[in-house]
Amino acid sequence: MAVKDGILAILSLGPGYGLALRDELVTRAPHRVGLNVGQVYSTIDRLGRSGLVASGSTTDDNLPLYTLTASGADAVDRWLAVPVAPDPRSWADLLDQILIGSSLPATDWAGLLNRHERGWRSYVADFKDADADPAVRPRVTRSASRLWAQAALAWLDETREAFTTTDPALPLRGSRPQRGRRPQPPDATVA
Repeated sequence: MAVKDGILAILSLGPGYGLALRDELVTRAPHRVGLNVGQVYSTIDRLGRSGLVASGSTTDDNLPLYTLTASGADAVDRWLAVPVAPDPRSWADLLDQILIGSSLPATDWAGLLNRHERGWRSYVADFKDADADPAVRPRVTRSASRLWAQAALAWLDETREAFTTTDPALPLRGSRPQRGRRPQPPDATVA
């Protein structure tokens, strides 16, 4: 799941706290609307233990703010440089990478779309010889995967067209949710 990558990408725009990060993620990637804020906080905790996120400052009402470390910024760059493998099982991760990645002002969204398109075109090409197999079950299974790949290519084309006419970059939202994780004792904070 690319939720951790999405959180890191959003933190590349500036500090944030759990509920605000969850709302930013859902705004940029609406297919994640069911994302629980508890999952965001547990992901932030893991990112902190991995040295990708740090905390220290707080909001005016003492909610912990998380920031991206240098290692976290490198992780965002790597995430945007390497497209998710073309596979129907990674559809949500594809959407995360394109929708969240393109929402960052400095992202080369056209290059990101091109890399994904090449991968999906290669994926479709792999089915040409396999479709000649006379066995029904494997042929039907391959057909479903091929059609999914064609849908991915059509979505990438439509996305490219939309991004060409309207800049996909989004700033961090100015308004903030009213709730969030309350401060914990100093020994329990993310370092």
